[in-house]
Amino acid sequence: MYSAADFIPNPYTSTIENGNFEWSAPSNIALVKYWGKKDNQIPANPSVSFTLNNCKTITKLAFSKKENQGTFSFDLLFEGKPKEDFKPKIQKFLERVEVYLPFLKDYHFTIDTQNTFPHSSGIASSASGMAALAMNFMSLERKLNPEMTEEYFYQKASFLARLGSGSACRSVKGNVVVWGNQANIKGSTDLFGVEFPYAIHENFKNYQDTILLVDKGEKQVSSTVGHDLMHNHPYAERRFAQAHENLDKLIAIFESGNIEEFIKVVESEALTLHAMMMTSMPYYILMKPNTLQIINAIWKFRNETEIPVCFTLDAGANVHVLYPENVTEKVLQFIQDELIVFCQNGQYICDKIGSGALLIDN
Repeated sequence: MYSAADFIPNPYTSTIENGNFEWSAPSNIALVKYWGKKDNQIPANPSVSFTLNNCKTITKLAFSKKENQGTFSFDLLFEGKPKEDFKPKIQKFLERVEVYLPFLKDYHFTIDTQNTFPHSSGIASSASGMAALAMNFMSLERKLNPEMTEEYFYQKASFLARLGSGSACRSVKGNVVVWGNQANIKGSTDLFGVEFPYAIHENFKNYQDTILLVDKGEKQVSSTVGHDLMHNHPYAERRFAQAHENLDKLIAIFESGNIEEFIKVVESEALTLHAMMMTSMPYYILMKPNTLQIINAIWKFRNETEIPVCFTLDAGANVHVLYPENVTEKVLQFIQDELIVFCQNGQYICDKIGSGALLIDN
């Protein structure tokens, strides 16, 4: 069993004065949802996600040794321009991870970050952003400790990303990623995401995800607040048990290729997530009228055509339309004909399963 102490490094064997790295890390979409957490970003239940391919954050980290080593020192640029309102989140992240990255106060950092998808479009940019930043910090640590194994590098990157944003630990490695302790999944842990270790049927290879941008505004209740509301939630314990059950179901579904059963689990999970919000105290609704219009249109289309398209939702109003690659043309035509009218400014993003973070420059 792993513990957080495993990621506290021994004294470093090398030194480096300055340099830079650049990584991209994708967003991800959970199939079994994580909702509710314990201390130190530990999930109240396990989750599994598809890693996305096109929706990603690209982050360049430049670093140089400094004289005064008593404080964190960094500049933050978003799309090349200073972004002061992102800084508190980065500061908090550095404070959380300092014990695991003891070099952080030795350097001044310039963090230059950009997204390939519209900012504030309601796509989880904290997952891709924190994963990309964690990859860069691990690249620097690997320079200070050249003996580091590849396995440790990726496990610790996922562990660190989690401390910035829980779901970010699922954006580091793999097409299908499990986060959280699950008895039937070998190697699963609350501390970092792991690649799904069992067979995945051809039906789920290169699965497509078209993201319909229903509402690009700021959510009225943040995910952090939403997670906290699970602490005294009347249905919390049953919900956590259900997540374990659904994850077990997906193990068999991924192996058999049963898309019909996949749809049942994934849509039920999406609606359960929002049911938890609607039954917390205080209660709230993040779906919009157009979210419901899209869901009903998908159900009608699926019943009439038997094309295996389904939806899932994040903690917001936008709809992820999931479908196998072999029906892409028909589903995109359906989106054009019937769903685009429910999207803000007619906007949607075509994505598919990807494979995790990529080193662009070292």
